[in-house]
Amino acid sequence: MPELAQAPASPLPPALAPALAPARAGAQARGRIPRSRCASPLLAAAALAATALTAADAGAAALPDGYLRGLRAAGIAEGAASAVVVPLDGRGLEAALNRDVPRNPASTMKLLTTYAALRTLGPAYAWHTDIALLGQRDGDVVLGDLAVRGGGDPALVVEQLWLLVQKVRGLGIREIRGDLVLDRSAFQLPPHDSGAFDGDALRSYNVGPDALLLNYKSVVYGFVPDPAANTVRLTILPPLAGSKAPATVSASAGACGDWRGKLRADFSRPFAPVFRGSFPLACGERNWSLSPIEPTAYFGAVFRALWESSGGSWSGKPREGVAPAGTPLLAVHVSKPLSEVVRDINKYSNNVMAQHVYLTFGAERLGWPASFARSETAMRGWLAEAGLPLPGLVLENGAGLSRIERISAGGLAALLVDAYRSPVMAELMASLPVAGVDGTATRRKGASGVAHLKTGLLNDVRAIAGYVLADSGRRYVVVAIVNDARAGGAQAAHDALLEWVRREG
Repeated sequence: MPELAQAPASPLPPALAPALAPARAGAQARGRIPRSRCASPLLAAAALAATALTAADAGAAALPDGYLRGLRAAGIAEGAASAVVVPLDGRGLEAALNRDVPRNPASTMKLLTTYAALRTLGPAYAWHTDIALLGQRDGDVVLGDLAVRGGGDPALVVEQLWLLVQKVRGLGIREIRGDLVLDRSAFQLPPHDSGAFDGDALRSYNVGPDALLLNYKSVVYGFVPDPAANTVRLTILPPLAGSKAPATVSASAGACGDWRGKLRADFSRPFAPVFRGSFPLACGERNWSLSPIEPTAYFGAVFRALWESSGGSWSGKPREGVAPAGTPLLAVHVSKPLSEVVRDINKYSNNVMAQHVYLTFGAERLGWPASFARSETAMRGWLAEAGLPLPGLVLENGAGLSRIERISAGGLAALLVDAYRSPVMAELMASLPVAGVDGTATRRKGASGVAHLKTGLLNDVRAIAGYVLADSGRRYVVVAIVNDARAGGAQAAHDALLEWVRREG
């Protein structure tokens, strides 16, 4: 990874000055852990971090006993944990533990991506998706191909595609006698292996970015029990032309338990899934979101279903291609603004949307087509300009769905302080889950109702980062990260830290 150019730091609370110092050689080495699907990189990082508190940590107030007891109760060594507490008005509690150790932040990395995008692109930034005429029109018939050109919209869902279809039908076009050319050229990406991260290629969170992403490439299988008929109705959204899925699956008695496993589902023929098991009636209505269909076939099946249901006919097929510049446009969809996209990303920790924003950020700064390499270069340049060098930073996709991404707790805290003082503070804070209230923080007990927190969760990683409003009326930045095989037990410690800030701050 290229080293980050240094720039003068913006004024920050005293507790954060060490986080913006030039990286020590050891910290840089800890940030460069080879990619691996196993837990060893995290354990290696924890072992490297198992040192005494840095001089900067020693100058801060001691962390609360409840937090430290929570770590011990979970079997987590202090060397595997980092925490930073910073008052935003320069007065109040300040505390730190291993603040400058680069760690895997999981989804708290989305804070860097979304804040940088809001500052660079602006809250009103939007993406365009076009339908263009490649063939010739003869009355209500297209003799030749139509193209759908993606602009990288992270939130293009079936409702928006339906509106595009209606716009084209509203022009009087009834029949398409050519192909549907899918133009994904706005993103220049290597082939995506959905199973590379954790071996579960069908899970929706493993979907890769796509300049013509539709409905997150997901199919939602709905299971609706009908006890009177002793059966379970199967629904599928979005509608898929050519689907041969069964209308019902077998019902069974007994506890709900592992209802997905009990279905004994087979998606090897994605348009004709088989459920050899049964669905427990005790489960009530459930949804199962998966991504079993390759992107070209998926887009074509959804488009055909929408086109034909609106009274149109289409005799061609979907295929990849490029719509040349200047091709006549038939319809354009403008996405919802970035501020709303950022809210979806941070509230619900949507990985593929975050990657789209990261890619768009890089392309808008350095030129299209978008690529991860271009986005990393752009991000490091922006951080240098902003006076936020973030020593030890390692980037892969900007979403935190990564084994190699690294950032320090002090670096995240510095970023959040800068964001709080920025013109986009309101948009960023409003995008964060509220502890105990919504999004991924719904089950948080610490600082319930008064903390805006981005959460991070991977095997061997637990993280929180955000803002806490104390009972005193002061607002604090709080960051806490654990990288350890026992990280799953860290929530009690993190909740204790949040409560301490709320009560004592």
